[in-house]
Amino acid sequence: MRWREHEGVRWLEAELPGARAAFTTRLGGVSDGPYESLNLGWLTDDEPAMVRVNRELLARALGRRSEDFLVGRQVHGAELAWHDGVQADDPYMNPVGAPEVDAHATAEAGLAPMVIVADCLPVALAGPSGVAMLHCGWRGLAANLIAKGARAVEATAAAIGPGIGPCCYEVGDEVRARFADLGPDVVAGRNLDLPEIAARQLEAAGVMEIERARECTSCNPELFFSHRRDAGKTGRQAGVIWRES
Repeated sequence: MRWREHEGVRWLEAELPGARAAFTTRLGGVSDGPYESLNLGWLTDDEPAMVRVNRELLARALGRRSEDFLVGRQVHGAELAWHDGVQADDPYMNPVGAPEVDAHATAEAGLAPMVIVADCLPVALAGPSGVAMLHCGWRGLAANLIAKGARAVEATAAAIGPGIGPCCYEVGDEVRARFADLGPDVVAGRNLDLPEIAARQLEAAGVMEIERARECTSCNPELFFSHRRDAGKTGRQAGVIWRES
């Protein structure tokens, strides 16, 4: 991955076969306080007008129209929505009525599946049947969302964006037990290694070309929002992917 910047908006970018993925930071927006500055999350206590401006800034930075983004209201589930065209009512800029879904996929060039995160992993997939972006917290990983996304686009390549690392993600015994079949390397004491779990699930789904961001959202307050670090009062960054041709 490489760092990119446009008019102050800064993101990590990954090149996948026939596609490009972007993982945003908190830099380059207009929000303030705990949401400083590129907060993209509607479901926060930030001013909606600020979130709207931030989303406009992101669209401009990535060279996309607002209607290109494919979004939903995330519920930590394992539902994947397939899209053959733009969504009605432009939920990227108008969240009312957005579907409850944690992953989006399309085969249409230019459309941009997107998820919102603040410790969970944004996972981008590309394959001959399209591209997908997945919102992967421990619940989505336990519910085999990665396998579902990989099947949907016949994924051959993936990029795992910034999320909370094993250095900071302490969980209970019942959560660690959900991933016991992956072996002891996905836990460190009481902590869980979400990026390693995602990588192993990708490999199990036949995805061998995997790129990983190494930044922990909790450890890097100057770059990323973190729900756990900031006790829930924080903004959201995004993962976006689009097919180029």
